[in-house]
Amino acid sequence: MNVLLTGATGYIGTAVAEALAAAGHQVIGLARSDESAVKLENRGIRVARGDVRQPETVADAARAADAMIHTALPNTPDAGDVDRAMVERVLFALEGSGKPFVFTSGVWVYGSTGEHVADENTPLNPPPLVAWRPAVERMVLESASRGVGGVVVRPAMVYGRGGGVAMMFVNSAREHGAAHIVGDAGNRWPWVHVDDLADLYVRLLHAPPGTLVVASAGPAVRVRDVAETASRAAGAGGKVEAIPLEEAHKNLGLLADALALDQQVASRRAAELLAWLPKSPGVLEEIARM
Repeated sequence: MNVLLTGATGYIGTAVAEALAAAGHQVIGLARSDESAVKLENRGIRVARGDVRQPETVADAARAADAMIHTALPNTPDAGDVDRAMVERVLFALEGSGKPFVFTSGVWVYGSTGEHVADENTPLNPPPLVAWRPAVERMVLESASRGVGGVVVRPAMVYGRGGGVAMMFVNSAREHGAAHIVGDAGNRWPWVHVDDLADLYVRLLHAPPGTLVVASAGPAVRVRDVAETASRAAGAGGKVEAIPLEEAHKNLGLLADALALDQQVASRRAAELLAWLPKSPGVLEEIARM
């Protein structure tokens, strides 16, 4: 298939583009700038000029493709409004086509799960940072009734390839001599390697319309354990500094609440429906290799 990919120059998008090409698909990267277009062309990726802040440009590119995977999200306060407007316009453009549209959400929509292991049937309780996501998820899933192959994936915390959330701890340990974490550090996070996640995106192109899956590999890991491992990898001797939530709010805003979540999730549906089996090293092993 000719697959339109947003965020193709980003961390997750780069891995997805490689996985799509390895599976025999033609990747079409959405490029807002000349710089992004050149990066894509240098990687052998076809370019479609467009901007998620200009929904019609994305809709035009989606019409011309066989499928679309959306991994891009502006890192701005209006990200929810931008994403909602773009997704709505693309779904309208794809009505009746049956074309797959894969939307990227995230496990933060569950809020803190505590001792409950959340799955696709668990009620949502998103923190303010991602409070807009459930409505967009519903829009995508309900598009199946209008002839669109809308599916949603909720990735856990992504790591691997020397990037992702785990690198936040490595970088803070290098800069401050200790890895910074938010809250009391007793919380847990679920994780997924970027290569395993990319493999799941490819499989989702063939998922039934209206499919929702969680993308997580193995049991959740204590945030402190990840931070300590990252601190050792950064040469900081495993030192960790817990930043009180109130103080973290001053520098991180609403992101602080998300980073303080205690979550456990399961990916049974991805395994049963799509035969998805994560194969990469766990987050602690991956960081220790760095």
